[in-house]
Amino acid sequence: MKKNFSAQIFFYYSVIFVIFTATVLVYQYQREKDFRASQLEALLDNTSEITYRFIEQNELFATKNFDQVAEVVNLFPQSNTRITVIDKTGKVLYDSFVDDYQEMENHLHRPEIQKATDHGIGANIRVSATTKQEFYYYAKQYPKYFVRAALVYDVEVKDFLKTSRIFIVFIIGLFLFIGLLLTLVTLRLSGTIKKLKDFALKAGNNELIEYNNEFPDNELGIISSQIITIYNNLKKTKDDLSTEREKLFNHLDALDEAIAFFSEKRKITLSNGRFVQIVNLMSKKEVTSSSKILKLPEFEKLNKFINRETVNPDFGKSDKLPQLVYTVSKNEKYYKIQAIIFADKSFEVVITDVTRLEKRRLLKQQLTSNIAHELKTPLSSIRGYLETILDNWPIPPEKLRYFLEKAFFQSERLTTLINDVSLINNIEDAGELFEMKQVDLKKVCDDIYEYFQSKIEDNNIDFIEDVEPETVINGNESLLFSVFQNLMENAINYGGKGIQIHIRCYHQDDNYYYFSFFNSGSEIPEAHLPRLFERFYRVDKGRSRAKGGTGLGLAIVKNAITLHKGSVSVKNRQKGGVEFLFSLSKE
Repeated sequence: MKKNFSAQIFFYYSVIFVIFTATVLVYQYQREKDFRASQLEALLDNTSEITYRFIEQNELFATKNFDQVAEVVNLFPQSNTRITVIDKTGKVLYDSFVDDYQEMENHLHRPEIQKATDHGIGANIRVSATTKQEFYYYAKQYPKYFVRAALVYDVEVKDFLKTSRIFIVFIIGLFLFIGLLLTLVTLRLSGTIKKLKDFALKAGNNELIEYNNEFPDNELGIISSQIITIYNNLKKTKDDLSTEREKLFNHLDALDEAIAFFSEKRKITLSNGRFVQIVNLMSKKEVTSSSKILKLPEFEKLNKFINRETVNPDFGKSDKLPQLVYTVSKNEKYYKIQAIIFADKSFEVVITDVTRLEKRRLLKQQLTSNIAHELKTPLSSIRGYLETILDNWPIPPEKLRYFLEKAFFQSERLTTLINDVSLINNIEDAGELFEMKQVDLKKVCDDIYEYFQSKIEDNNIDFIEDVEPETVINGNESLLFSVFQNLMENAINYGGKGIQIHIRCYHQDDNYYYFSFFNSGSEIPEAHLPRLFERFYRVDKGRSRAKGGTGLGLAIVKNAITLHKGSVSVKNRQKGGVEFLFSLSKE
């Protein structure tokens, strides 16, 4: 009876285990295959998301300057990554593998784009009609365009997608091993309980337990082996979660934003180093504890928001989480504070340094106001002259010519103002679009003299140029001409007659040329010198407008020199006059 019992147990277990093994092998094979594909698509999804955030942060869709995407493509660790940006009509806006991507055919009917149109994302493996290479494509739809990330479907990618066969070997080996143990199961039944007790003690101590052949080949032995396998899998899962948690910590530390998670009791449960850094910058003193952080004046609005929302009777009933966004100014910096309250009343706080964006917004707001103010004068003058002509028509030809000349002068001034505004905005917003080439500054100075020769002679000005031939830099010839033109025009208009104007390259090193531009005319009051390079700033507003100045000349000078990696300053000379000192990078 004992032998029959053992044989029956062996037979039934063998049948069950064969079916189980085959099922697990098929399931695991497909699961491994799907898992690896999902890993690859997660990588491509992350690549698409990074590209999208880069495009949005740099407003590339508005400026149509998608060539900048190459900057973020170069940062991806996979050298065979291909990024394509496609608008909603299928037009290719950018492709990192194709130089003349503007000529590429419409991509709206590509399989991955069709899937992304219907489902938000789409993947496909096919040969590219453009590059004739086989790619693993992954397209993702965004509000205004698609971002498609792809990897060359080479041996490395194919090997990555292949399922591991170690599991199959392990299962087969385990099956054979257990089959051998089944013959001894009935003989070792008495020791099973003791061994299960030992296992329970080790599991209680959180130890990794390796299966061995000490368990008998009976029902209890099978249960014991399965318990050990499950336990080890759970422990492995726990270890994997710890690894993922560590990855999350590293990711948070790599972000520019300051992030912190608070519990319901307002204790920090997780934060990155950037959060502590920004909080201490805001407070100007060391702040580390949660209670001190939330007591800062900058978080007063946040505290009121949390108090109000968490006591709301309807809290947690809506799928939409309460959110708060506001901006604070501290120590000449601007910080955007965002908060989200979760269903368990814990909350997240994100702080972003938006100083540059906020100052840029204020600067543009001020510029718009200044432009509107500056445009009023010439427009009012033109309108006044034309109204005088119309109201007194007909008028004598000499008066008609006088008024038309005045109106023409104001229109020229208006044109100059618009051109200067356009130039300075182009320098600041699209400086990388200016063509850079080898420019001989000696020739630029000679051209400046020829341009102003008649005014120099009319004002009896002694012009001295001390720039050696072959003083060459890599720059934009038009902007460099504007630098010397504006300096020369200011010297002639405001320096007076009979003065001396001197352009000199007084020093050079491995990286820079250093220039001095001075005139021996009248000085500028010291109080005005720090603001001389501001837009629309005038020392003598009436005199400047009378001479047709726009107030943007020195702002153009500063921005053009900054674009050429140099710097500029101004001072009054001890012997009289004004001197500008500036540097220009050779490369």
